[in-house]
Amino acid sequence: MPSAKTEEEWAERTRTYLKSELKKAEVGYVELAKRLKKHGFKEETEASITAKLKRGTFSASFLLASLAALEADGLRLDDI
Repeated sequence: MPSAKTEEEWAERTRTYLKSELKKAEVGYVELAKRLKKHGFKEETEASITAKLKRGTFSASFLLASLAALEADGLRLDDI
């Protein structure tokens, strides 16, 4: 897959990737919020996660903690 050319394209690809990982793991936003608490993200709620994924902008730490909460095997840039 070719590299993204704009910040907006990176945001869209990352949002799409995280949403697909959630779907693959059969984890909704409520469950993700619960799991993120175990990774130090105490303030996350279903609403805050919905907003982040709708905007398509969130921190790298949120992405990595979400993948850890999903017990994902890893992250390859080619997958985004």
